[in-house]
Amino acid sequence: MKVGIIGCGNISETYFNCQKIFNNFEITACADLNKEFASKSAEQFNVKAQSVDEILSNKEIGLIINLTIPSAHKEIIVKSLNAGKHCFSEKPLAMNMEEGLEIQKLSNEKTLYVGCAPDTFLGAAGQNARKLIEEDKIGKVVLGTFNLMSHGMEHWHPNPDFFFKPGAGPVFDVGVYYLTQLINLIGPVKSISSISGTATPERIITSEPRNGEKISVETPTTLMGILEFHNNAKIQFFCSWDVWKHKHSTIELYGLEGSMIVPDPNFFSGNILLSKKDEDWQIINNDSMLLGIPNKTDNDGSKIANYRGIGLSDMIDAINNQRQARCSLDLALHVLEVMEGIIRSSELNQVYHLKSKSIQPKFLDETEIEKLKF
Repeated sequence: MKVGIIGCGNISETYFNCQKIFNNFEITACADLNKEFASKSAEQFNVKAQSVDEILSNKEIGLIINLTIPSAHKEIIVKSLNAGKHCFSEKPLAMNMEEGLEIQKLSNEKTLYVGCAPDTFLGAAGQNARKLIEEDKIGKVVLGTFNLMSHGMEHWHPNPDFFFKPGAGPVFDVGVYYLTQLINLIGPVKSISSISGTATPERIITSEPRNGEKISVETPTTLMGILEFHNNAKIQFFCSWDVWKHKHSTIELYGLEGSMIVPDPNFFSGNILLSKKDEDWQIINNDSMLLGIPNKTDNDGSKIANYRGIGLSDMIDAINNQRQARCSLDLALHVLEVMEGIIRSSELNQVYHLKSKSIQPKFLDETEIEKLKF
């Protein structure tokens, strides 16, 4: 499938490169409101630089990858659908559930697919953890925690303003990985109780080139609470950009027969820790699985697995075979409502009951991955 990219910012390089990993799409054009960004990407990756209107009217292109800022996600998805093209978007799907339902309505009317990141849950760690749970290695999951804590993005990102606006913050920007992983592992969320806070009303940028500039904080920077799932599991969460250091695990799940620690869901691999009842932790390494083999050097020099684009490739395969994609619109809508529900519960000081109920994404096995990879 011929694919076009709209939005040539930081994440675009990852998507340009993922066409070298997966075999069922080719990126042929790119666009950005900043023509210089589009021209630079086009030259670097040997594609055509076009305006947004030109790429949407390009008859060769069957799908748009939407890498714009969160506040523009809905607009570009809608424009793609109205142009007769499928769309795969970076997270979040939209700024709120109302926008998400508009996308769903148009997608159904046009019979076109919409998919959404994150796709990291399809990696080796997420799928192997899913397999271990379904094999009853820790029994029925009844409790758990997830902890997402740092001191924000203003010390490394060149333009961190949008991280502190509505539609971003720790839940919408990073919590989305944790929530998607949990829905992959134990199914959809039923209700939410949360509280929120903001440690400081302003942030000072310490990255270049805007070192010293101030940002107004327009969304909570700490959210804490409980998610109740349809399988009756209760998961405690702590999402914050007001923490310098901590020693919490990312995701811990507690079953009737044992416990599991799942690695950072922002990544594709990492060790799973498994304990039967009160026995010592067993280390389960996932680096030999197809979407766990280290293929990239991280900023600190360590080798990591980065297979972003598997969700896009799986969606194109789903289009070709008329099945539901794993990074489906239904899943993205449910995750969007969970994120919005966390904010609303904290604002209203009451339990938020979800209206959506996503189907747990289908397990992705190695034979299916082999068909999609070069």
